[in-house]
Amino acid sequence: MTEQIDHDQLFKKLLSTFFFEFIELFLPEVADYLEREPVTFLQQEYFTDIITGERKILDLLALVRFRGQETCFIIHVENQSSSEANFTRRMFFYFAKLHQEHLLPIYPVVVFSFDEPKREEKKQYQVEFPNLKVLEFNFTAIQLNQLNWRDFLQQQNPVAAALMAKMQIAPKDRPRVKAECLRLLATLRLDPARTQLISGFVDTYLRLNATEERVFQSELDTMGLKEEEQVMQIVTSWMEQEAQKLVLRQLNRRVGTLEPSLEERIRELPLDRLEALGEDLLDFSDMSDLVNWLEQAK
Repeated sequence: MTEQIDHDQLFKKLLSTFFFEFIELFLPEVADYLEREPVTFLQQEYFTDIITGERKILDLLALVRFRGQETCFIIHVENQSSSEANFTRRMFFYFAKLHQEHLLPIYPVVVFSFDEPKREEKKQYQVEFPNLKVLEFNFTAIQLNQLNWRDFLQQQNPVAAALMAKMQIAPKDRPRVKAECLRLLATLRLDPARTQLISGFVDTYLRLNATEERVFQSELDTMGLKEEEQVMQIVTSWMEQEAQKLVLRQLNRRVGTLEPSLEERIRELPLDRLEALGEDLLDFSDMSDLVNWLEQAK
């Protein structure tokens, strides 16, 4: 079974947690006239596409102020995880709805986060006639697969540490990029919750196979990161999560769908016990064997 990833939710969590850092990294001109605080994230807005009838949720709406003024504006950030025909039209419809509803200037931003296609996406919607341009709507486009991860190595910015994992990466560079994300994350010295947010984001989008994992471990050695306690805690967490997913998939095939309470007990196992369970479950016949194993593992 292919694991389903809620791309929009992952990006929304990252960008709302590190909102000003995102603006500084990709929209420095806006950062110059934006009051850093307060930032108010507006409640989810629902939009019904009048063409398709599909109901969509706008990703991120931030109510902010112009620096040194009481005047407010809204930054709308939309993550687009797949290429879509007529997307520029949809962005204009979003803009029109928000502008009408709030009567405030709207600054539209799109993060194109898909891997394919590589072509540059459009960022303008027009309505015009031979003798009249009725509308020219533009938005800021951040297309990650057009960006080179090397250009962000020296950015002391948590958003860079996360989004390098979604940039233009040659297959041979995947292990190094994951190590570089980890190196940058270690230098930021964030609190545990924010560290976990970024490390989880990176691990979601840079899953390594066994060969790549060996290269990754070699990169950590070369960078001297294995001496960093925080780094090794993150790596151990990644390994535990991978082991959990593998063991749970195997158990579901071997003994059937697990009750939530049993699944939770397995997720609480340390890495060495997960590895032991991964070997022992090959001898299980039914659910009682798993229950007995967990009781003995206490």
